[in-house]
Amino acid sequence: MGLKVGGSRSPPYKTGVSTRWVSVLCIASFCLGVFVVNRLLTVPGPVKTVDNAISGDHMSQELHPVLKCEKKDTSLVAGDNLSQVSKTHDVIMGLDKTISSLEMKLAAARATKAENEEISTADRKPVTEPLNNCPKVFFVMGIITAFSSRKRRGSIRETWMPQGEDLRKLEKEKGIIIRFVIGHSATPGGVLDRAIDAEDAQHNDFFRLNHVEGYHELSSKTQIYFSTAAAKWDADFFIKVDDDVHVNLGVVGSLLDRHRSKPRVYVGCMKSGPVLSEKGMKYHEPEYWKFGEDGNKYFRHATGQIYAISKDLATYISINGHILHRYGNEDVSLGSWFIGLDVEHIDERSLCCGTPPGKTLMPIYSNTLRGALTASGRPKLGTLVLYHSIGAVVGFVNQWKEWKRFTSAAERVMEQYGIPVSENL
Repeated sequence: MGLKVGGSRSPPYKTGVSTRWVSVLCIASFCLGVFVVNRLLTVPGPVKTVDNAISGDHMSQELHPVLKCEKKDTSLVAGDNLSQVSKTHDVIMGLDKTISSLEMKLAAARATKAENEEISTADRKPVTEPLNNCPKVFFVMGIITAFSSRKRRGSIRETWMPQGEDLRKLEKEKGIIIRFVIGHSATPGGVLDRAIDAEDAQHNDFFRLNHVEGYHELSSKTQIYFSTAAAKWDADFFIKVDDDVHVNLGVVGSLLDRHRSKPRVYVGCMKSGPVLSEKGMKYHEPEYWKFGEDGNKYFRHATGQIYAISKDLATYISINGHILHRYGNEDVSLGSWFIGLDVEHIDERSLCCGTPPGKTLMPIYSNTLRGALTASGRPKLGTLVLYHSIGAVVGFVNQWKEWKRFTSAAERVMEQYGIPVSENL
């Protein structure tokens, strides 16, 4: 057999890696690389997490005080609001007082203007004192009188009320003001008003009101008196007296001096009379139904013959006069104005026109008293104030010029009955 030249080849030897394996190795290498890289990247992760946790705690600690401050600021804001409300309330109260003061001054200015318009300048001096500079006095005593009561006024002037220079001296030295209180007639400038003008020019002891006189207008007259007097005088007390009552000024002064330091006092002979519903009676109460069923009594109030109120109460009447209700009787009206206020009611039995329980009635009859005339012109027992300090009712009116002798007689009676003598008599 011969050799075949170029006709046959020997099988090739495998000298390398097949393509398939190369691909597998490449993929495996890639996966390994990815795995290794991921492992290397995830190793610092916990460290960063810890750092983040530490950083978070630090931020929480920093924010925590801020939250506390915010809560604290909230409470402070609430406190500031309460403080602001309190300050606003104080401001409102201050404004109320200012407005009240201005209202009182306005009322006084109107009263003064009306007074100057009604009274001729020849008979009455104009008021030159500023309203906020009223003269300081102890008490003002207003004797409520009428056009028809000239004899009563004459009796008072001749007995217990000083005249002329003595009256001026009493005002300057003791701070005691005494005036007859009267308004004007329904026809200003008429005969009645001219008669009062002439009487005032002679005695200079009237206090004129912007008020139309009338028996059924006593409540209004009393309210206007207190309002106008409070604007004219800076007094500790204001007294209202009827013109048929005769007063011991020394005893009244001593009585009021005991209550001088109290802010709101209402002094008088306190009573509680029946409410009269029947028409035609002297003290008929038109609004009797407000006091309950028939047979009921009034609330406790001072009898109308004489009573005193302190400065604060007179100012209260002056400011609130336009809303104060007036009943048929002026003493009931005054009591109703104070019944709901923080007022001390002082039941002073020495101001009662009669004999108090447990006291002995000891009329004083002496040469200084016998023969004096009352308002009617006859020597009869008048309506007089009971002098509690001497335990006696003065039976007859004494002459003013013999006042000292009357005082001595009263002291002798006191010594006889073992009663201490008051220095104010």
